[in-house]
Amino acid sequence: MIIIKNATLLNMLTDKQVCDIKIEKGIIKDIGVFDVSEFKNFKIIDAEYNLVTPGIIESHCHIGLHEEGVGEIGNDTNEKTNPVKPELRGIDSIKSQDIAFEEALDAGITTVITGPGAANIIGGTFCVLKTFGNNTLDMCMIDEVAIKMALGENPKNTYGNQKKSPATRMANVAILRENLFKAKIYYDKKQRYNFAVSQGDNSIKEPDFNMAMESLSRVFNNFPVKIHAHKQDDIITALKIIEEFKLNATIEHCTEGHFIADILVKKNQRCIIGPNMTRKSKNETKNRTFNIGKVLYDAGVEFSIMTDHPVVPIQHALTQAGIFVAHGMKSEDVLRCLTINAAKSVGIDNRIGSIEPGKDADIVIWSGDPFHYMTKTLTILIEGKIVKLNGEIIAEKRRGAYEFN
Repeated sequence: MIIIKNATLLNMLTDKQVCDIKIEKGIIKDIGVFDVSEFKNFKIIDAEYNLVTPGIIESHCHIGLHEEGVGEIGNDTNEKTNPVKPELRGIDSIKSQDIAFEEALDAGITTVITGPGAANIIGGTFCVLKTFGNNTLDMCMIDEVAIKMALGENPKNTYGNQKKSPATRMANVAILRENLFKAKIYYDKKQRYNFAVSQGDNSIKEPDFNMAMESLSRVFNNFPVKIHAHKQDDIITALKIIEEFKLNATIEHCTEGHFIADILVKKNQRCIIGPNMTRKSKNETKNRTFNIGKVLYDAGVEFSIMTDHPVVPIQHALTQAGIFVAHGMKSEDVLRCLTINAAKSVGIDNRIGSIEPGKDADIVIWSGDPFHYMTKTLTILIEGKIVKLNGEIIAEKRRGAYEFN
């Protein structure tokens, strides 16, 4: 058991409170003010009234797929041989020794949602990893959590430059819709077959296995979708696709979302904005602005914030997020974008994203304001294991973590 004493807690659900946190078997057990004389076999961590928050969640990045410091040989982010590859899994490209994981951890990021890039119209699935561990067996929380789709320049340029389709936005959308229709036919056939089997009816033939359709058809059973779209026209197209096929989707980047915030609210559309702390590298990002945060928040749009690592190095996630504070958002609201909203974006808020009983004990104690460039992470716990203590990351990865159950 671990007791964090004297925490100035921001649990992401209520206002700040000074309290203690009890952790047992990797889970947050209780929050209150405890008389430690009642307990046996426990460790105390004195937060000394410093701010305590849930671990930061990176909601969209390519960490582990695009390895830091090794050049192009470490880049397994995009399979540029076919614009439709739903059967690909980001987890199968993860390089767990990527130094970016330790840099993310040191910055207070305890969970990353990482996966394929946007070269393909349908690029494969994202996974959820904790940032501390020796390999993906240690680190992986969910093998497949969402499927990536992309509109706009990336797929049309990737394949147009190869003299292949898609070379226009029309072809992007036509290919996406065609494959969603195929996936729905596949899904319906499987549903009919499974129902017949459950009723003892052997008259219906099982559909031939198709790995691509097997993966893609999950979207018709509420499997999350991430749709890459920057320009407002592409965002509108994404909204049409979401509505037509009844997808459980977030719009990734949503760079011009501030122009159509009223539509996003009307459609109750969740977004993941960013990366913003980088240059305006193409036509799609020429209207990028940090004002988007306040505009969307004031309008009532639920969103989280991404680094898109390595576009913005993941260790600068809090620096980037702090600029949204400088442009009018409240710091507590930006922290929610980096925690509970990020968890909600792929439906994992039942385990992480806030500090409350029953959730993973992924907790950070900060030396000051998380958005100040001089602030450090003092102590970090992941699933109740102390992985950083007194400013030092535990060197031996998960096997060397301090655990008190």
